[in-house]
Amino acid sequence: MKKLLLLLLLISAVLWAKAVPVKGIIKDFTGNILPYSSIVVKGSFIGTTANNEGKYLLNLPAGRYTLQCMHVGYKMLEKEIMVEAPETTVDFILSMQELTLKEIVIGNNAEDPAYEIIRQAIQKRPYYKDQVEAFECEVYIKGQLKLKDYPATIFGQKVDFSDGDSSRQKMIYLSETIATYSFQKPGKEKAVVTSTRVSGQGESFGFSSPRFITFYDNNIQISNALNPRGFISPIADHALSFYRYKFMGSFQENGRIINRIKVMPRRSFEPLFSGFISIVEDEWRIHSIDLMLTKASQMELADTLRIEHMYVPVTKDVWMIHSQVLYPSVNLLGFDATGSFVTVYSNYNLNPSFKKGFFNNIVLKYDSASNKKPRAFWDTVRPVPLLDDEIMDYIKKDSLELVRRDPAYLDSIDRRKNKFTAGGILVFGQTFSRQSKKSTFSYPPLIEVANFNTVEGFNLNFAPTYARRFSETQSIAFTPTLRYGFTNRHFNADLSGKYVFGKRAHQSVAISGGKRVFQINNENPVRPIVNTYNTLLFGDNFLKIYEARFGELSYVQGVGEGLTIKAYVSYQDRMPLENTDNTFWGKSKNLSRRTPNYPTELVAENFSRHQALTGSITVSYRPGTKYIQLPERRINLGSKYPLFTASYTKGLNGVLGSDIDFDRWKFSVKDDINLKLLGVFDYNISIGGFVNDRRVEIQDYQHFNGNQMLVATEYLNSFQLAPYYARSTTEPLYSTLNVEHHFNGFLTNKIPFVKKLNVYLVGGFNAFVVHKDNYYYEVFGGIENILKFLRVDYVFGFGSNGFRNSATRIGFRVFN
Repeated sequence: MKKLLLLLLLISAVLWAKAVPVKGIIKDFTGNILPYSSIVVKGSFIGTTANNEGKYLLNLPAGRYTLQCMHVGYKMLEKEIMVEAPETTVDFILSMQELTLKEIVIGNNAEDPAYEIIRQAIQKRPYYKDQVEAFECEVYIKGQLKLKDYPATIFGQKVDFSDGDSSRQKMIYLSETIATYSFQKPGKEKAVVTSTRVSGQGESFGFSSPRFITFYDNNIQISNALNPRGFISPIADHALSFYRYKFMGSFQENGRIINRIKVMPRRSFEPLFSGFISIVEDEWRIHSIDLMLTKASQMELADTLRIEHMYVPVTKDVWMIHSQVLYPSVNLLGFDATGSFVTVYSNYNLNPSFKKGFFNNIVLKYDSASNKKPRAFWDTVRPVPLLDDEIMDYIKKDSLELVRRDPAYLDSIDRRKNKFTAGGILVFGQTFSRQSKKSTFSYPPLIEVANFNTVEGFNLNFAPTYARRFSETQSIAFTPTLRYGFTNRHFNADLSGKYVFGKRAHQSVAISGGKRVFQINNENPVRPIVNTYNTLLFGDNFLKIYEARFGELSYVQGVGEGLTIKAYVSYQDRMPLENTDNTFWGKSKNLSRRTPNYPTELVAENFSRHQALTGSITVSYRPGTKYIQLPERRINLGSKYPLFTASYTKGLNGVLGSDIDFDRWKFSVKDDINLKLLGVFDYNISIGGFVNDRRVEIQDYQHFNGNQMLVATEYLNSFQLAPYYARSTTEPLYSTLNVEHHFNGFLTNKIPFVKKLNVYLVGGFNAFVVHKDNYYYEVFGGIENILKFLRVDYVFGFGSNGFRNSATRIGFRVFN
């Protein structure tokens, strides 16, 4: 039997090696092309998809076949052909489906017959969703994005694609991928990319991921960037509450009656589709889909997204997706783009045999030579013919890539692009690149560099960064920091460096040292730019700082499987500072709000100079972490399980003159739970305390990141109305809780006018407890996604000793 099987395989290989190209074009009766039509060999798993010009290519051994050509909304056409060398041309002209209504009898309740068809499809949905225990198939993906127009500048920076093409219309992305996709219940999946190509980026792997978007799911998760709530399938369990349906008629195909249903959302600004779905009579399975998402579907980023699915029988009882086409269109910040991402699934195996351990935490793997295949290889395996402009894009950009390998050319490009701008200097900062050296130099904007506090007066804190990348997994960066206070005339300087390496898992070493200005709470809860505003105009000098000669060393080791270990050692020679500048531009009565440069609510006087040597180790673990495996590195995709973190910090007494002596621990659990239509629930829970507090300086207390200014601090890691230092502690036990729920359009999409603004509700609760005389909690509610980046909350805070407060907090997406 083994010899016979080997012989059959050899015969098949020889036959396919002598495959004959079968090609043609697909149009309708008026001569219009039918892009992305499906062509399959009847009675087999073999098939392909036409390109955007209706042209297809299928390689078959010489012989007689029956081809079936299908396009959503058109009658399937069969042709018996004889495949003969050197090539065979077979064109198709499809006619519109002739829909009939006479086979459906409307009952006395005058309900549209579409509703009964949908009810039957909903009832069968779980069966078809879980019908196949396992399968494996080959996948081909071609993705392209084209610009129709774009702005000359954005945020003061010139838009330059460096492609020698000054036209407003151009191809900005083109890629192809060939992969094998494997699935096994319950929910195990893996894709292995054997070949991938990105126009003009020979070393890139693209971002086309083989995956199934199945409308047999209740909730269709396309991308969190489009809508983290997902979108409701037209045959979801409760779809009748969200959609209206209209029976458009039926047609016959291969002896089956296919019902075409128009899908219409009952309400706008719900995560719903519109368009058409075709259902097979009596079997109640999906035949094909032509659905659309728009801004009225609560879609972010993209303006529209059209989805086409075509199912084909793989066996008598099993139908699988043969082709999937996504048509996105985007108009954002002056960039007007359209695209298409076509996926062809073929050669289904419904009885695969997977080796033990095949399904692991690698869900997408790229073979080491996947991006090294020559152009001739792609010309022989590509199932969807390239368009003329795609061919030209490959030729032009691949040639340009060769030119870009010339250091002199890269330097000329960089000289043209690396120019100072007013916006970069004042507001945004800038990054200058040296592509030939794979290096960058970046500097912060003036609004971050220039600040004011009562200790230094007006001050400059300039921290540029030089970085160089040696490979995908190896890089180095240096950041010198120069700081000068114009009133106290103190100059501080330090240097930080970081080296990143490690192929299988992330590893890094960071070292820094010099003389630096630190906040009393080294987690830096007070933003200097916001403190400047508050101190000069309202009198509140919340920023409490000190100077230290210091050295730090940290090492991070990604063990893999979601486990990361970090070791950290720090030495500080801490020196107190006093207020020296009383500059004030506000109302004179508010000048009395100024306080000394130490937490008066915690201590009666400033600390004395001392030395502190601390060491810590932190272990983080997220079980079930999934990865993309590239040849030289892994990309963490996260997990459905929480992140567990445990840390231990030791104050080392007597070593290098260190005066401190303490032991502190902390354990936390953090996660974000996607509740789909109900929104996203985030939480961060921690407990900790001091095992030993024989000598704890104020810098080493357990501080709870408070906020006494208008601009919100980091969500899920701070308390928006809590004082900065009033409840800092050295007690043996404390606990914190931060929770918030992002409704992501749930509820607001039902309020007239508000739903058109696409703003979302957010609410939550923050608290920490040390003991009955030291506690704090706050509740808040607000609106986010204002202009895509702004968030406004109103917060009510309560605490021990009769503390009560309420205030508004304004946040920005960058701080989430």
